[in-house]
Formats: sequence, structure tokens, C-alpha cells
Amino acid sequence: MKILLASSEVYPFSKTGGLADMVGALGRALVKAGHEAAIVTPLYRGIRERFPAIRPAAWHFDLPLGLERVQAELWELERPGEARIYFIEQPDYYDRAGIYLENHLSYADNAERFIFFSKCVVHLARYLPWRAEMVHVHDWQAGLVPALMLQEKRAGWGNPPPTCLTIHNLAYQGVFPAAAFALTNLPADFYAPDGVGTEYFGMLNCLKGGIVFADSITTVSPRYAREITTEELGCGLDGVLRENAGKLTGILNGVDYAEWNTTNNPHLFKPYSVTRMAGKKVNKRELQRRVALPVAEKIPLFGTISRLAEQKGVDIQLGALEEMLNSNIQFVQLGSGSPEYERAYRDLAARFPGKVAVQFGYDENLSHQIEAGCDFFLMPSRFEPCGLNQLYSLRYGTIPIVRATGGLDDSVTDFVQNAGAANGIKFFEYTTRALAKGIRKALAIYQQPGLFRKFRRNGMKADFSWNKTVNEYLKTYQGTLK
Repeated sequence: MKILLASSEVYPFSKTGGLADMVGALGRALVKAGHEAAIVTPLYRGIRERFPAIRPAAWHFDLPLGLERVQAELWELERPGEARIYFIEQPDYYDRAGIYLENHLSYADNAERFIFFSKCVVHLARYLPWRAEMVHVHDWQAGLVPALMLQEKRAGWGNPPPTCLTIHNLAYQGVFPAAAFALTNLPADFYAPDGVGTEYFGMLNCLKGGIVFADSITTVSPRYAREITTEELGCGLDGVLRENAGKLTGILNGVDYAEWNTTNNPHLFKPYSVTRMAGKKVNKRELQRRVALPVAEKIPLFGTISRLAEQKGVDIQLGALEEMLNSNIQFVQLGSGSPEYERAYRDLAARFPGKVAVQFGYDENLSHQIEAGCDFFLMPSRFEPCGLNQLYSLRYGTIPIVRATGGLDDSVTDFVQNAGAANGIKFFEYTTRALAKGIRKALAIYQQPGLFRKFRRNGMKADFSWNKTVNEYLKTYQGTLK
């Protein structure tokens, strides 16, 4: 099968979160499974310098964007065993310091930037000599592709490929003022409550357009597929999703174990495995040194790698740490986001010197070292479509403490659920008290070496590989083609 994937970010070229990891890994898994996959994504600042093998594709775009026409060039990269990557070069839109925002502010022209990107995707799907049999788009940034393809069909494209939309996070929908609809050059009948328009406020909603016009929809975990059809977690689109529930499937994200492993990983201080765990102690010791925490093997070390946003449960985590840091524990945090939350973590580190280490920004090297060096990993999300760090934690023998929501509930097994297969700790209420209780459970497990080893062993043996996940996507593609 020939599959064209479209995403606003793809690891290792661009990344703000799990979307990039997922698309890069899916492309690789499809190729490994014997299919042809290509990925189209914008050419952001610095990519060409970091990947000098990228070459011009001798392809020119000249596409309408409202009353204007916008031009762009196509670049490509081929690597053995990987999906071919197509890059859209449009310097005015993509040669910037950030992908979506700068200094915590979204770019004012994000509508233009990603409507144009969607048009480039449709143009490639129609005119590339390599003809895709399935177009798989990701999140709101490519959400208008199905509507634009339908319009191309009306205008004479005889047999366009079907489309699949993956919703990675329903909270981000690409909602813009009504005037932005003109940029799509779609006929007026597309701008309606049962199209790309919003029902009450007269806004353009890119993700809603994808939900309505895509031939199939997936989300990144089975539980999240159910949650987003409820008023509580439907983010205003629960009604539309219920209407389209027949084409909605939840598929838990996979992990690229070639990248996230403990035995052949240049980021780690020392390799280890489920049968040879001595190296994990070395990783804990060296992580403590790196982040300037006292080196102490017996003190339980908790970690978090996260965007500092309300969704991630930062408020209840700060409250629980405030209480639990009076115990003999250490905590390391990596991530960035809300200036208010960044200040709160700085303050926490100042008031608990020798117990709290914080680093803002993203550091690929340190993220692996936190996963390998910590004893427990905190993910108290308000909602979590899939989550990847709990999956990385399981493979690294770091016990996740999670709120039972979305993909966290699908992937972590609590002692109460199954004592023999337990690999993590779950709590249900979104409260500081419930998270603090989860941390106390972790401390109780830590004091029982046999039980602690059992949790770790169960986690490291769990299989969340893409070998399993890619088959679920192939089933969706084949069902859509039928």
C-alpha cells in the first residue's frame, strides 16, 4: 500500500511533543511492514543545516490563498529503511524561531501558514507521480486536507485517495475568525455547522472540518476515543464526534524501541536490562550528579518530563510535591510552558534545596537519563490522549504514577487491577490529595524490594512496540479503502 502522511512536525526534524514522535515512528513502521510511505511536513529553520542530505525535488507550488497566490518549493530526503520525507519550503511561513509560537505567543498568521500547508499536501496527493492510495493527516494543522480533497474531486479529480484523520489532542482545534475561511478558497457550502464552521460563534474550525470530511478517524488510545464523545472531554466537538462515531477508532500509540531502549542507547550512562539491572543504579547516581542532587542510592527519585500546562496536571503535582517533599525523596523536572508554572517550580527548588532539580526547555539527552535514572515517574494529567512517557518509563524500569485517563489508563496496570501483572500506580480523582496518596503508595512499594523489583520487571517486559500498533493502522486503512 502507498500511504502519504501529513504532519506539522516529524521527529527528528521538528518536535514540540508526542505528535512528532508518533508520525516519524509510524512512517518507519509502515516501511518495515513492507509498505511505501512518504511524509510531508514544513521545512522549518535549521532543518536543512542539520540534515545536509536533503535535496531539491524540482517541484514548484503556486497555489491560491484567498485573493493571493503563494509560492513554495519542495525538498526531499531519502534514508534506508525510512519513509521518504517531503519538505515544503516557504520561508515567509516556516523560517521562524518556533513552530507554532514564539515567546509564549502563537503566530498571528497560523491560519495562513497551515491552510497553505494543507493545500500543498492535497497538491502532492493529486499530482505526484508516486500516487498515494491513502492520505493520513494529523491534527488540526492538516485538518482541512479532507475538505480540500473533496473540493478537488468536485472540480474534476476523478479518483482521489481516501483520507484518515488522527486526533492527537482534541483541545487544539485550529479555530480562527470567520475571515480565515476565505483563505481556503472552498465554496460557501463548506462553511456550515455540518462543515468547517462552528455552530454558535461563526469561526473556522480546522479540526472539525477533518472530523466531518475524513473517511476515517483515529485517536491515539481506545479510552480517549470514548472520552472525546462525552461532554466533559469533547472540547465542544462531542456532538460532532458522536455523529461520526461509526468511523472513529482508538489505537494506542506504539514506542520506537530502537530509539527508546536501555541496552543500546548513547544517551545513557550505562546499559541495563530486565535480567541485568545493575546499570540502572549507575544511571540514578549519574543523573543525581548531573542535576546537582545529593548522590544517594537509598533515596527514592521521582521525575517528570512534561509541557508545563494545565492539561498535564501541573497544579495538583505542585500541591502534592509541596506536601511530600517533607519526606525523604528527591524530584527532577524537565520541560517548559506557562511562565506561572515555571516560576512555581523555581520557587519549589529554592525552598527544597538538595531535593528538587528543575530544568526548563527540552533536552533529548537528559530526557533519556531521567527515564533511566528515576525510580518513579509522575504523570498526573487532567486528560491524556495517549501519553508516551509512561510507555518509555515502563521500558526503562521506572514505575509510572498516573491518573487513570486516556492512554494512561489503557497502558498502566495497577496492583488493584491485577496484582500479578502490576507495573504502575493509578489514581482517579483529579486532586492534590489523590496524587499525594499515589506517591505514598510508591514509597510503600519502594520499602519492599521484592515488590519493587516485580513492578519494574512487569513494566520492562510489556510490549508497546510499533509492530503491534502498525497492524491496527493497516486495518483502518484497509477498512477505509473498502
